[in-house]
Amino acid sequence: MFTGLCAFPLTPLRPSVGAKSAAGFAVNEAAYEGLVERLANAGVDSIGALGSTGSYAYLSRAERARVAELTVRAAGTVPVVIGVSALSTREVLGNVDNAQRAGASAVLLAPMSYQRLTQDEVFGLYECVAAELSVPLVVYDNPATTGFTFSLELHGRIAELPRVASIKIPPVPTEADAATATVTHYREHIPATVTLGISGDGSAAAALLTGCDAWYSVLAGVLPRECLDLTRAAQSGDHATATAISDRFTPLWDLFAEHGSLRVVAAVAEELGLVGPESLPHPVQGLGEAGRRGVAAALDAAGVGRA
Repeated sequence: MFTGLCAFPLTPLRPSVGAKSAAGFAVNEAAYEGLVERLANAGVDSIGALGSTGSYAYLSRAERARVAELTVRAAGTVPVVIGVSALSTREVLGNVDNAQRAGASAVLLAPMSYQRLTQDEVFGLYECVAAELSVPLVVYDNPATTGFTFSLELHGRIAELPRVASIKIPPVPTEADAATATVTHYREHIPATVTLGISGDGSAAAALLTGCDAWYSVLAGVLPRECLDLTRAAQSGDHATATAISDRFTPLWDLFAEHGSLRVVAAVAEELGLVGPESLPHPVQGLGEAGRRGVAAALDAAGVGRA
C-alpha cells in the first residue's frame, strides 16, 4: 500500500440546494464516486482521499466523514488512505475516528496550524494520533501549504512511533545526483520499515528512479494510466521511459508552479469532462480563460486525448 502509485482525486463541489451565492456548496457525490471508480479501474496501487487537492481544509467534519465513506465504497478492493489533518488535535482525532469507521486502510496527516508550531509540538501531535490508531499512518511533509518545515531529526523521531508507515516528502531536485543526495539524507534518518513517497509530480520520475518507494500523485487523480506508466517504468529501472513520460508533461508542471496544483488539476478534470464547472471551494477560484487555454495546450503536448 505504501509503494507504487497512490492517486489523489479531487473532491468536486456543486452549488448546494437553495444557495444564493457561489459560497454555498456541497460535495458532488456522483462526480466524486466516478473519479474514484476511474482510479480503481485503472489499477492504481492505492487511493488518497482528502489530500490538499481533495479540499479537506474547506470541508466540515461531517462532509469529510461522508467523503471517506464514498471513497471506500467506490474504491472496491483498492486500499484507501484518508486525510485527517485539522487545526486542533481534537479535530484530527475526530477525523481519525470517522476514517477508521469508514474502513480506511490508512490515514494521512499534515501538521496544520494558525499559530506557528514548534518541532516538539508537531512530534506531540503525531505521538497522540499514533496512540489512537488501529491503521497505518502516512506523514505528510508539505511546507508550501502548511508553512511548517520538518527537520530530518523530527522525521526520525516520528518514524519510530507505532503505526507510522510512510513519509510523503516535498519535491526533490530533478537532477539525478541531487535527487539521490536528497533521498539519501531522508534514508539516513528513518528506519527501513518506513517508506518514502514523493509528492511533487514534476520531480516524481527523478525521485522514483533514485530510491523513493511511492508516488503520492495529484495528477494521477485525473490521469491514472499515464501516471501508472511512469511509475511502472521507474520501478523497473527504465530511466529513459520514465523520464520521457515526465518530460511530456513539463508544460503542465509549469502550470502547477504558476497556479497551484489544485486549480490546474480541476481544470484538467473539467477539460476531460470528469467534473462540472465551479468545482472548487470558494474563495478558491478556477483558472481564467488564459489558464484554461494553457491547460488544453499542455494536455495536447502530453498526447492526452479528450472526449
